[in-house]
Amino acid sequence: MVIRDATERDWPQIWPFLRQIVRAGETYAYYPDMDEPTARELWLVRPPGRVVVAVDDNGTVLGTANMYANRPGPGSHVASASFMVDPRASGHGVGRALGEDALAWARAGGFRAMQFNAVVETNTRAVLLWQSLGFEIVATLPEGYLHATKGYVGLHIMFRRL
Repeated sequence: MVIRDATERDWPQIWPFLRQIVRAGETYAYYPDMDEPTARELWLVRPPGRVVVAVDDNGTVLGTANMYANRPGPGSHVASASFMVDPRASGHGVGRALGEDALAWARAGGFRAMQFNAVVETNTRAVLLWQSLGFEIVATLPEGYLHATKGYVGLHIMFRRL
């Protein structure tokens, strides 16, 4: 697996699994019926942010991440990122590789910390992954997310100093 900067040519491979994940309504606070142009604009952040893909030896996109300053101005020293792994590649280290790449990007960019604003508490695989990479839950917004099958569940804010 290789992590590289995403190009416009990667979008046709990203969109199907991004759409599937968002429509499931279990992990992302995006409109489940979000259309392709809106998703593209949302996901493909512009510089100084970064978008990457994890690809296999055949060039198949296994997952993607976008990275950016969490807030502008006085908050711009804290990075944030979002991650999506094709469900067919789940459990093969794609999320970890993308997370490690995002942390390296943030360190190289001079960020002092990284924060994830909305990790759904029932997304236990993601919570455990981020904790294994040094993130801690600093707050949980009770009932901050309307899960498609579990109803209202908490949203974690996760943080890690760099």
